[in-house]
Amino acid sequence: MISGGAPFVIHEHVRWGDVDYAGIIRYDAYTRFMELAESELFRAMGISYREFNRRFDFSMPRRVMHLDFQSPPTLDERLTVVAYISNVGTTSLTLNFDFYGDGGALRATGYLVLVCVMPGVMQSRPWPDDFLSLIAPYRVSVDDARRGRSVPV
Repeated sequence: MISGGAPFVIHEHVRWGDVDYAGIIRYDAYTRFMELAESELFRAMGISYREFNRRFDFSMPRRVMHLDFQSPPTLDERLTVVAYISNVGTTSLTLNFDFYGDGGALRATGYLVLVCVMPGVMQSRPWPDDFLSLIAPYRVSVDDARRGRSVPV
C-alpha cells in the first residue's frame, strides 16, 4: 500500500429523481453518486473522460460493483462522497466510495473493480506507469480513509 495518499471528496444533494415515494433514496441512485465522484476524481487528476482514451491506450470496464447500505438518506440531504483507490493490482484496481449524510452519519459504502483493457479487444493489460503515477495521491487503505470520519469534510 502506498502511504500518504488522501481520499477525494465531493458533495451532492439527494435529488427528486434519486428517491422513492417515501422520499428515501433508491438503491440504484447510488450509481449516480459513484459516477459523479469517479469522474470528478479523474478530472482532479487532469484526465477528463473526453480525453481519457486519447491520452491512454486502455479503457476501464467495471468488473464488480458492490454496495453496503447502512442508513437511508432522504430527499435534499447533502451527501459527502469520499472516493479513494484502496488496491491496485497488475490489471485491476479497487475504487472505493463512502457515503456520509447529515451529521456525519454513514449512509453506505461501496466499491468498483475496474480492469485495464486494450481498446476494442477487451483483453486485460498492465496499468501504464504514467497512469499509476497519476492515481498515487488517491491510494489509501480502507481503514485509513475511514479513520476519524465522525463528521464529513
